[in-house]
Amino acid sequence: MHASVGDKLVQHGRVVGQHDQVTEVVEVMGTEGAPPYRVRFPDGREAVMSPGPDCQVRHQDMRPKEMEHH
Repeated sequence: MHASVGDKLVQHGRVVGQHDQVTEVVEVMGTEGAPPYRVRFPDGREAVMSPGPDCQVRHQDMRPKEMEHH
């Protein structure tokens, strides 16, 4: 997984009724875009995160139509 500052990390809900959690990468702490990342939640909280396999990166330069094909 590789991300850049400004990208969104989407952690998909694991059970029925659980919503996806979207955070914004504010700092890349690994080398060459690798985890861990400092992320900001919609409510302003920040945390350090090493995303698992259920997480998807939405690069800031991707338009919605391009994301459908990834």
